[in-house]
Amino acid sequence: MDNLKLGAFASELLKIRKSHIRISPIKNETHNFINDLLQLLFPHFTEHIYYSPVEIGSKLHLLRRNLKNILLALNIEEAKADGVATSFINKIPDVNKKLWLDAEAIFKGDPAAQSIDEVIFAYPGFLAIATYRLAHELFVLQVPILPRIMTEYAHQNTGVDIHPGAEIGKSFCIDHGTGIVIGETTLIGNNVKIYQGVTLGALSVDKKLAKKNRHPTIEDNVVIYSQAVILGGDTIIGHDSVIGGNTWITQSVPPNSVVYHTSEIKVRQNGNHKEPIDFVI
Repeated sequence: MDNLKLGAFASELLKIRKSHIRISPIKNETHNFINDLLQLLFPHFTEHIYYSPVEIGSKLHLLRRNLKNILLALNIEEAKADGVATSFINKIPDVNKKLWLDAEAIFKGDPAAQSIDEVIFAYPGFLAIATYRLAHELFVLQVPILPRIMTEYAHQNTGVDIHPGAEIGKSFCIDHGTGIVIGETTLIGNNVKIYQGVTLGALSVDKKLAKKNRHPTIEDNVVIYSQAVILGGDTIIGHDSVIGGNTWITQSVPPNSVVYHTSEIKVRQNGNHKEPIDFVI
């Protein structure tokens, strides 16, 4: 690249940077904020010991300040940033109660889990849910960008992609988790269990439908097994239903239903073929 082109390119980059002012590295600060908050809520994530309620209160004040600084870095005016940070910290006790219910639901739903502590320590599904619930509160407070950075951080670390706009009820259980996708306008009731590879998605990716209800509703006490795909904003899975693995659903299912996919599997002795088998790769 010659000096003239390099100079023009440098000027263009400077113009872009001036129009996107950032006080601090947003992603790194957001990741640190999530980790600090989870470490406070769950001693499983940290070796730090708190000896008094005053210490914990001080940590919450510090987290509030850190959140406000991130919001300021997103060009949110100071008064609004201050109010959002305060509102978010005030919501933490309720979020914490929901997360313990989630951990209990995962423990009860997985025969391999030895304890709730194991779930919190080691299960990617719990980490994804915890990050989602924190991000959702900021989404409700209409904070731009930040909630999505949070859930994508969890996506990166767990393989579970939950949009912060989704609404998820109490005692949510994710088993295994890898490959799960939950879209922005998904509604999930209480006591729902989802296995790996499940997609709760939209029938259309038309940008004009961005503000519409594009994703399904999953009512209470539903179990969705691995690789099931449920699409569409008008699709409702009725309460107490079981959705089998590898199903493709684009229409509503009544309550107390069992939906499953069948395929034919043939087993025969090797070398005893009545017809040729061609493997084309």
